[in-house]
Amino acid sequence: MKIRVKLFASVKEIVGKSEMILDVPDGTRASALPDRLATAYPAMRALALVLKTAVNHEYADGERVLVEGDEVALLPPVSGGADVFEITEAPLSLDALARAVGQDTCGAIAGFLGVVRGFARGRRIRHLEYDAYPEMAIAKMRQIGDEIRARWPVDRIAMAHRVGRLGVGEASVAIVAASPHRQEALQACAYAIERLKEIVPIWKKEVWSDGAEWIGSTVDEHRMERQEADRAADTSARPSPPPVADA
Repeated sequence: MKIRVKLFASVKEIVGKSEMILDVPDGTRASALPDRLATAYPAMRALALVLKTAVNHEYADGERVLVEGDEVALLPPVSGGADVFEITEAPLSLDALARAVGQDTCGAIAGFLGVVRGFARGRRIRHLEYDAYPEMAIAKMRQIGDEIRARWPVDRIAMAHRVGRLGVGEASVAIVAASPHRQEALQACAYAIERLKEIVPIWKKEVWSDGAEWIGSTVDEHRMERQEADRAADTSARPSPPPVADA
C-alpha cells in the first residue's frame, strides 16, 4: 500500500525533500517509519528516536496502524534538540548524537565514545557480545540525566549503548552532553559514563580464540575495577616499615 510522508525542519534537511510516497506492507505501524528512514539516511538515526508522528493531521502514537492513502507527518521536537537515551543494535555515531542534542544555546558539545579493545585481562579479544534489559536500562539513563541536571546547567544529554556482537574497534557506548560552556559539558559527560557503568543493566561476554565467558554485568565489572583501584591506593598510602638494623 502507498502512503504519503511529510517531512519538516531538520528531517527535511537530512532527507533533502519535504515529502515522499512510500510503498509499505499492510499492517505497518507509524513507529516503523522513523526507523525505515534512519536506515536509508544514517544521519537521521539519533533524531529518529525523538520524532513524533501525526496521521491525517492528528497526533498519533507509534502503534497506529496505517492504511492506504494515509498522510503521515514526521515531526522533530519543536524547540530543536531533545534528550536521547537508546539501547540499539545499530552502529553508534557521536556526530548523529551531537546533531540530535544541539541547539542555538549550546556553546559546547562534549562527547565520549567507548570502543572494544583487543586485549582484556591478559587475553586477546576476538569480539564482544552485549546484552541488556532495555526498558530498565533506558530508565536508568534517564535517571542519570536527571542527576546531571541537578549538578550542572546542561541543555541536552544523549546516551546510547550498543548490544549484540561487536568487533575490536567498534563503539559500544556513546555519550554526548551539550551546554552553554565547555566545563559543564565535559564534567557532565565524564559523570555520565561513570554512572552508566555503575547502575545501567548491561552484560558483556568476552570471546577469545580459545573460549568465551560472560563476565557479568558492566555494573559488576565497574565495581571490581573500583575495588582494585581502592586497594591499590590503600597500599600506596601505607607507610613503609622501618628499616631493620644490622645485628
